[in-house]
Amino acid sequence: MSGPPRESAGALGAWSESREEPSDEADGGRNTRKKKKKKKKRRRRKEERGELELGASAPQPPRDPPATAEEDRAAGDADEPIIRGIFRIGRRSHDVVLTARRVTWTPIQPESPTGDSGSASTEEHVELKDVFAVKVKRRRSIGQQSGGTLLGITLFHCRRKGIKLKDAEVHFNNLSVDHCEVWFRHLKELLRGFPNRPKSLKVFVNPASHKKEAYQIYLDEVAPLFKLADIDANVTITERKGHALAILKECKLDGYDGVVCVGGDGSVAEVAHGLLLRAQMDAGRDTDSIFTPVQAALPLGIIPAGSTNVVACSVHGIRHAASAALHIILGHHQPVDVCTFSSLGRLLRFGFSAMFGFGGRTLALAEKHRWMPPSQRRDFALIRMLANLKPEDCELSYLPLRVSHGENAEQTKWAADPWQTTQGLFLNISIMAIPCLCSMAPRGLAPNTRLNNGSMALIIARNASRSEFIKHLKRYSGRSNQFSFSFVETHTVKAVKLRPRVQGFWTDDTSEDNDSNSTPILSSEGMYPWNIDGDLLEAPAEILIRVHPELLTLYGETVEEAEESPVKCSCI
Repeated sequence: MSGPPRESAGALGAWSESREEPSDEADGGRNTRKKKKKKKKRRRRKEERGELELGASAPQPPRDPPATAEEDRAAGDADEPIIRGIFRIGRRSHDVVLTARRVTWTPIQPESPTGDSGSASTEEHVELKDVFAVKVKRRRSIGQQSGGTLLGITLFHCRRKGIKLKDAEVHFNNLSVDHCEVWFRHLKELLRGFPNRPKSLKVFVNPASHKKEAYQIYLDEVAPLFKLADIDANVTITERKGHALAILKECKLDGYDGVVCVGGDGSVAEVAHGLLLRAQMDAGRDTDSIFTPVQAALPLGIIPAGSTNVVACSVHGIRHAASAALHIILGHHQPVDVCTFSSLGRLLRFGFSAMFGFGGRTLALAEKHRWMPPSQRRDFALIRMLANLKPEDCELSYLPLRVSHGENAEQTKWAADPWQTTQGLFLNISIMAIPCLCSMAPRGLAPNTRLNNGSMALIIARNASRSEFIKHLKRYSGRSNQFSFSFVETHTVKAVKLRPRVQGFWTDDTSEDNDSNSTPILSSEGMYPWNIDGDLLEAPAEILIRVHPELLTLYGETVEEAEESPVKCSCI
């Protein structure tokens, strides 16, 4: 039973037909105005009790909602009424019809004494695929926990505004217990027909994310929606780095329909790695060898609560916790490609993206200053690395992919070419299996790739002057092509091997007169920093990165561009 309802949501759209309420005919002037008023009062009471069915037949068994456009066309009876009745919505009585796909309501227009109806009726509807909860509406006194005066039923649904999702509600008021019970039963049965909607979730919350607001975001914006949708959420507040990974490797996941992470990119990377690693363990895969990974058993939902939220923005297009929660509740599944990072035949990580060189060194320096607020340490590390900009001496090999066209567009496939090798001085190397949308790069760090096209974007920034490299970085937040520089290369690849060639000395000292042509900076311990999904990984020797199509399912949908105001880095 729901508590006191919120105000009804506005109309979602118009339908096609209209029906009129039967009205008493004029009495030839013999009836007095007093008798007409009594008849209207009696009719209004009948409407409130649901006794006027407008010729509706007995309720029919609910049908499963069509899942695809083909099924929609094949199901000729998808729009046949299942049940029909009268409810008061707002201040007017409406003729309400339930089908396997939608709920439609039309205001009832009384006839005039001459037999003419009033103005044209406007029909409205809400699609059942957007409805996530139905509750009985009651009026209760203060402190009353159960019972109360029946008012009707309320539909809670998802309303779209661009790529943002918001919850809304429509109140169907009727005082008849039997009438509301029949409607409630049919609606619940139809909503159970959507197979991807979770009923039980394992939730990980990183309380240290961004401004330490992740748990409050969950309590204020996510938990109420989960409760409304009757989702049982088992919440773990992580206490340290690796806590979620340890739990995912050991706990029983059979009782859950999905896993949810509330945090930033580092938290998402850990939970995604844990889900995929658990899948390999359950399948008996040897992670100390080159192996073909199996898909994760459960989908992953991401509630953005970090500083950049690259993965969340790539599947939601926006940093909006309620939108992410509604994608989870409605069971919107989006398959996503994932990379494996291996060294010497041993699996190091699963991940979506990685940066080596400038991106890795900047993150490593920022991690040494975690006592600073996140935005300050990020800007500090960026300025220091730009001031001390030096290249890495590497040997880079990649397995390029080219488009192989069939007879039609549906037969387009990727075809692998032989390995290609290049070596020299590189300022930064990025490998990304997803577009990596965020507020600082609304078109994505890798705009030429997609979430599940079975390929990775390899972006190579060779040695260049500091000023040219800064121009390249600035263009990520604008509309200009960030890759239209002579020192920048882009490739579509299936696999990448990267091997540093020189062992030197690593220092944090800045050099104001650096022309980026001096000796490359490398680790004296033979460990090289990688930025993998915003998480620092120090790895030795050669790294092999491979893409695996649709290895993980995320809750969300494909978006082309982040719907947020671009944010430029103030330090460059």
